[in-house]
Amino acid sequence: MSAPTEPRLGGTAGMSGDYLEIRGLTVEFDGFRATTDVDLTLLQGDLRFLIGPNGAGKTTLIDAVTGLVPATGSVRKSGVELLGRKTHQIARLGVGRTFQTASVFEELSVLQNLDIAVGAGRSALTLLRRRRGVAPEIEEALETIGLTALRDSPAGVLAHGQKQWLEIGMLLVQNADVLLLDEPVAGMSHDEREETGQLLRRIGADRTVVVVEHDMEFMRRFATSVTVLAAGRVLAEGSVAQVQADPQVQAIYLGSAAAGTDTREILEVTDA
Repeated sequence: MSAPTEPRLGGTAGMSGDYLEIRGLTVEFDGFRATTDVDLTLLQGDLRFLIGPNGAGKTTLIDAVTGLVPATGSVRKSGVELLGRKTHQIARLGVGRTFQTASVFEELSVLQNLDIAVGAGRSALTLLRRRRGVAPEIEEALETIGLTALRDSPAGVLAHGQKQWLEIGMLLVQNADVLLLDEPVAGMSHDEREETGQLLRRIGADRTVVVVEHDMEFMRRFATSVTVLAAGRVLAEGSVAQVQADPQVQAIYLGSAAAGTDTREILEVTDA
């Protein structure tokens, strides 16, 4: 049987593949709880979108998973506890994340950016040695992110969307199999959003991919499952259709006006 080519609801491998299991995750800042007792199970091959109003705790959640903010509870990647580890240790365990603004070396070429990313796990002595040819994982990443023709171009001349794709490619060459992407299509053109969605489908079939997103049209187009956060707690989760029909989600997004609104319209509203 050939491997699945696209993500699907429930994942392509279930608990037999890579997964991220979050239990009771709580993040507190000076007495304010940004997230409270969040439980999530994120499976390989299920392209999960994380949505919710501003201040819902979406970015805080992925910051906690990647070690950028302290948290209590448990975050296990395929059974290995992540909480309490340093950010670089979590990255070496295969958990990668992007930020709303792409972090690339603009003066270096696309190829050099990917080569540096590959070298993240190499010793200083190895990094000083001249590389012969292009590593196979870099060639594969270039093809996946659609930047093969621009491999020798400085990253600084790339379009906004292409810089985001390059950052995703830098995670791929580091063998990240859990990817946490923070608003990857913010500021992109319509065509760039479509290309990014197709990229997420390509990489999401055999990885655990979580997308924090405000663009509801993009979410409806590409999500295989959705988790809604509100006030730091999980409000609802399921397929796009299930979440769209949830009266609690309707109330959060449309407020008191929701009572007279067709539930099919709920996610037509883009949260500011």
